[in-house]
Amino acid sequence: MKQTLNGTLIRTVFVAALGGSLLGFDTAVIAGSTQGLTRVFNLSPAELGFTVSAALWGTVLGAMAAGWLGRALGGRTSLLILAACYLVSALGCALSTSWTWLLIFRFVGGLGMGGSSVIAPVYIAEIAPAAWRGRLVGAFQINIIGGILLAYLSNYVIGSFALGDIEWRWQLGVAAAPAALFLWMLVGIPQSPRWLIAQNRLMEADQVLGKLGSPQPQTERETIRASLQADVGPSSDRLFQWRYRRPILLALVLAMFNQLIGINAVLYYLNDIFQMAGFDRASQNAQAVAVGATMLIATLIALSLIDRFGRRTLLLVGSVGLAVCLAAIATIFRIQQYQQTLLVFVVGYVAFFAFSQGAVVWVYLSEIFPDRVRAQGQSLGSSTHWVMNAIVSAAFPVIATQSQSGPFFVFLVMVILQFLVVWMFFPETSGVRLEDIQRRLGTSDPADSAVVVQGAREAQ
Repeated sequence: MKQTLNGTLIRTVFVAALGGSLLGFDTAVIAGSTQGLTRVFNLSPAELGFTVSAALWGTVLGAMAAGWLGRALGGRTSLLILAACYLVSALGCALSTSWTWLLIFRFVGGLGMGGSSVIAPVYIAEIAPAAWRGRLVGAFQINIIGGILLAYLSNYVIGSFALGDIEWRWQLGVAAAPAALFLWMLVGIPQSPRWLIAQNRLMEADQVLGKLGSPQPQTERETIRASLQADVGPSSDRLFQWRYRRPILLALVLAMFNQLIGINAVLYYLNDIFQMAGFDRASQNAQAVAVGATMLIATLIALSLIDRFGRRTLLLVGSVGLAVCLAAIATIFRIQQYQQTLLVFVVGYVAFFAFSQGAVVWVYLSEIFPDRVRAQGQSLGSSTHWVMNAIVSAAFPVIATQSQSGPFFVFLVMVILQFLVVWMFFPETSGVRLEDIQRRLGTSDPADSAVVVQGAREAQ
């Protein structure tokens, strides 16, 4: 018998995925504040880039620490700590008395962003049935895009009040409300059954599996135990081993291209990009809302297809669309004509990203590593993602000051390289049990794999 979706499972996934909403909100809300911050603190392009990237360097540390945090405390407890980081950051940014304090509290928010980008997808992947895993982990991505849309809407509404030099305080501080809600809702969800089994808390694991809809909790528990025991050894908790080389490389490449194609730089500086094309402040905020809405729609479409057509197919199709849109955007800024069409190509760009790379990255990273190193592997991929994000976002205003088209030509080259790498090297993981993915990627010994396969057959 296969596990089906029940109310407890849906509610648990919904709450965990709310971490994505805060991640999306905190990353995108700065887009409406860049011009105000530049004016109030008299920032140079390099200082503005550092202000935007301050949170992203926090995400690097948060993502790196998340693997240890998840193993030590479990997904639910870890998310509680990260929710507190979001809350402290929002309140601190709103009340900052200097540029230095603003940077500090943005860094704290980054800790929550980086940690939740690792913990939440892993937690969801560990409780989700194989047939639904792509869509359920994808709920995290939906929430990221929903958070981005809410940030742009919030900036639009707050901007309409013409608050002047305190506008940025309201824009950054409003995130305290959803952070407090997330913190409160996390109290009611269970620990991951896989984490409980790893801690030898077997009765609790059986209870959680039953609540989550498993038709045979004890049998599934033994299957999970077999998977965990297959990796037991003197260096079982160490990620950087030769047998894990393939998932490590896949994670690094996917995470790097995720940022080298420029998506977050575009989202963070969206208002500035439209300003470069000659649009006024009100138009910038309105167009940002249109971009956020498009991303959400494209993500929903992608997640309805991700388990049917597969992760690799979406990546390839999306790369083609991204390349066309980036070529058009770069050309518009290069020849300084047809600026009125910029919104069309920016919307197309974010739509193709959301349809492909955006929908796939967190799902893929949560699937390709074995149980014993899954949190560490997710942490590696997420850390790489955030390091590249920080570098690209810090560099964007500096490069754009010298050449408005320059950043977009760089992103175009990266998209073309991504297409070639995915086409030649990336395997498909859609609809495959986590234990079977280990065997396909060669990350477990043949004898151990036989144990896992036998447990899987018994569970079915």
